[in-house]
Amino acid sequence: MPFEWVLALRFLREGRMQTALIIAGTTVGVAVIIFITALMNSLQASLAERTLSTQSHITVRAPDEAPLPVLDRQRAAVASHVEPRVQRLRSIDQWQRVFRELPSIPHVVAVSAIATGSGFAYRGNASKSIALIGVEPERYSRIVKIEDKIRTGAYRIGPGEAMIGIDLARDLGAAVGDRIRILSSEGRDDVFRITATFDLGVRDLNRRWVIMPLRSAQTLLDLPGGVTHIDLTVDDIFAAEAVAQQITARTGLTAESWMAVNSQLMAAFKNQTMTTRTVRLFLVLIVALGIASVLVVSVVQKQREIGILRAIGASPGRIKKVFLIQGGIVGSAGAAMGSGLATLMVWGASYALRQDDGSALITGQIEFSYYLAASAVAVLTGLLAAVAPARQAARMDPVEAIRYG
Repeated sequence: MPFEWVLALRFLREGRMQTALIIAGTTVGVAVIIFITALMNSLQASLAERTLSTQSHITVRAPDEAPLPVLDRQRAAVASHVEPRVQRLRSIDQWQRVFRELPSIPHVVAVSAIATGSGFAYRGNASKSIALIGVEPERYSRIVKIEDKIRTGAYRIGPGEAMIGIDLARDLGAAVGDRIRILSSEGRDDVFRITATFDLGVRDLNRRWVIMPLRSAQTLLDLPGGVTHIDLTVDDIFAAEAVAQQITARTGLTAESWMAVNSQLMAAFKNQTMTTRTVRLFLVLIVALGIASVLVVSVVQKQREIGILRAIGASPGRIKKVFLIQGGIVGSAGAAMGSGLATLMVWGASYALRQDDGSALITGQIEFSYYLAASAVAVLTGLLAAVAPARQAARMDPVEAIRYG
């Protein structure tokens, strides 16, 4: 073993209590960094999953109709103000071609065509304003897992069948097997038998949504063969905005991601991330100060030994390397034990911390990148914290060190 390593290990062994305390501090720091990172990421993923359980990651629709400017004979605008154009219900132009192209875009994993509009639901003397959602059941179940939210009945919609929210069913006094009449905003109506009621966890949706076959919605909304939206899911929810921009550039259609629609949620995510980074920064500073203080004390305590080493020919570079090795050892030991402690903390939290529905607040798994990042920070912090004590030891005059050591 090289001389510097032997001497570094000896210095650490002689100051057992100091070494144990600083390694313990580094261990706790690394464990807390990994635990907080895993906790915050789990909270964000859980919150995003709950938010996206009732909506697609990306919605593609026809661009808004812009008002036509009023021009004179020289093609110059003559109107100081043009009223916005009323947006009418219309289908995506050549939506079948777009529908076939979308799955080839990176990150896109599921695509579903939808025809949606407004209307009224009637049963007896009761009437309620509703949103008609025309879907292909097999494809739509990959976008929104309605089958997991069924409260009564079964996930099935065929010709003349529909599923409605539990609050709408209560308002209409309807149950599975009953029939309701649907009148669309286009003035068309039809009768549907209720096959299921669902609970999306959002009262407004439960009071308005009526899910029916795509062809039935096309007929009611006077969109023969057309669709108003194409919904997509992606494999990385935080890449949704980039994918939406790519879709807009490729197709010329309007693509809105959940990140753009839920701006307040994204702001909350950014605040959480900033808080996590701040906590990690202070933990790193605390660990660095702890390692530096211990090594400074070690330099003071080992003045005589350092002076003797310098007197017998040890170069300043070798002396400096001894203390850098000590900082690296402390950081590495803290990283290894901190990773183990973090694993236990996350595993325990996955059983102890529960959400309102009984599900785990945090998963018991930790991404390997968390270990790598925290360990790299611990080792780098140990080395940087050892720089000042190492330079102090290397500059020490051997005569003064032996005399006053």
